[in-house]
Amino acid sequence: MKFKKSFSLLMASGLALGLLAGCGEKSETSSTESKTDGSKVIKVATQSPLSGGSATVGEAIKLGAQLALDEQKDKFKDLGFELQLVPYDDQGDPKKGVANAQLIASDKDILAVIGHYNSGVAIPSSEVYEKYSIPMVSPANTATEVTDRGLKTVNRIVARDDSQGPSGADYAVNTIGAKKIFIVQDKTAYGTGLANAFKEGAEKAGAKVLGFEGITVGEKDFNGVLNQILSKKPDLVYFGGLYAEGGLLIKQARDKGINIPFMGGDGMDSSTLVEIAGDSVKNTYITSVAGDSTKSDSGKKFIENYKKSFNKDPESYSVYGYDSMGAVLKGLEDAIKANDNKKPTRQQLAEAVRSVNDYQGALTKITFDDKGDNEFAKVFIYQFKEAKYPAEFVGEVAK
Repeated sequence: MKFKKSFSLLMASGLALGLLAGCGEKSETSSTESKTDGSKVIKVATQSPLSGGSATVGEAIKLGAQLALDEQKDKFKDLGFELQLVPYDDQGDPKKGVANAQLIASDKDILAVIGHYNSGVAIPSSEVYEKYSIPMVSPANTATEVTDRGLKTVNRIVARDDSQGPSGADYAVNTIGAKKIFIVQDKTAYGTGLANAFKEGAEKAGAKVLGFEGITVGEKDFNGVLNQILSKKPDLVYFGGLYAEGGLLIKQARDKGINIPFMGGDGMDSSTLVEIAGDSVKNTYITSVAGDSTKSDSGKKFIENYKKSFNKDPESYSVYGYDSMGAVLKGLEDAIKANDNKKPTRQQLAEAVRSVNDYQGALTKITFDDKGDNEFAKVFIYQFKEAKYPAEFVGEVAK
């Protein structure tokens, strides 16, 4: 009797737990997913800053990726699959990016990731993707370490800092005519790496680097470093960092009477730079790994569709989110067909994405090399001649 009573209690407890677990699972599942056969759902995640100082570009990356996925939903429906986008906010924070990567890994329907914006977030997060064979295609990361680690799942469609830095240095010295340069960087993997690459290129081109100072992400008062710039009297200030700090640095510099040219990298390529700096942004140059969508018919069509879909103008990296998703979906289509029209594994998709060859996106042509770098990536140079975004295109350099 004691055994029977214990067994009955055990069965009742198990039933209760099962019911509770079932209720919990249902509450976390969207109505769309609950009506869909899980084996037919394929999710692609985005990881970018959707809040915080870099949210302007992070949201643009997500929306670009969303547009590409939405446009191809019917194609994959014909193949028997439902595509879903799952956006994650990495907040521009490495710890948050890694935590999100773990969540992505736990969702077996997520087969790929579009991300990140910040190289310092991409590097640790991609270690998780590699562990779980989840292919990542980055629309924006430029730090050399992103692909130099030789991870099989990590790819990017843009140029590297060891192309961007020297390109900017050559333009600064030989076109702008800067012979004495002061460098400021934000101590991140991206900012420091880019600043170092620029420094090396500037010195090779014959310029003298008068200072190499660091600031902190989130810092608002740059009086200390600006006083150093005033005392050194450079011909040009170079900033390795993002637009939130860059815009303030430029504005405060102009307020102090520092009216020499400023230059920065692709982290400054945002409409928010102009919002922050205002008229002070004039005489600022940026190198960017993002091209001008208005220069091609396919780019113009992308702009039209983006505005129609989201009722806003695209940012510089909107089209790179779009083309990164395009490369993933090209790999996905290839992997499905190679797998007898069955849902591929993450590893099968990772191999297919790395094998993408001569894919023509809205703006970017993509062929990944053995490390995951795009063989067709370029560096573009822009100048703010007025307080208006985007800046004026002034040059292009192959990677």
